[in-house]
Amino acid sequence: MEIIISSNTSKPIYEQITTQVKAMIMSGELQTGDPIPSMRSLAKSLHISVITVQKAYEDLQRDGFIETAVGRGSFVSAQNKDFIQEEQQRKAEECLHEAAEIGRINGIPVEKLIEILTLFYNEVD
Repeated sequence: MEIIISSNTSKPIYEQITTQVKAMIMSGELQTGDPIPSMRSLAKSLHISVITVQKAYEDLQRDGFIETAVGRGSFVSAQNKDFIQEEQQRKAEECLHEAAEIGRINGIPVEKLIEILTLFYNEVD
């Protein structure tokens, strides 16, 4: 499992870890039951604090992407990939609904909102 940490972004390190692990699971690079590195091991390989990795793992567990078993480590959750994708889509819909409301209230044309969304969607960190 290769995680790349960038210092050229405003995104916190734990979020960078969380985002990359989620992407690996959603793409199928990491499969159900696959072990993920221990917090200590990942922290050491990335030269960061164990507390930072712990925060990322807590978020991944809360969102249903990984399961942690005391004494055994952390593994990709058996939770249905379709369920996870549906949950992420629901979160995106909430944000898009809010953006549509702001646009409508402030007279921002839908074409402009689509242009902005497209820019963000295609943006590479």
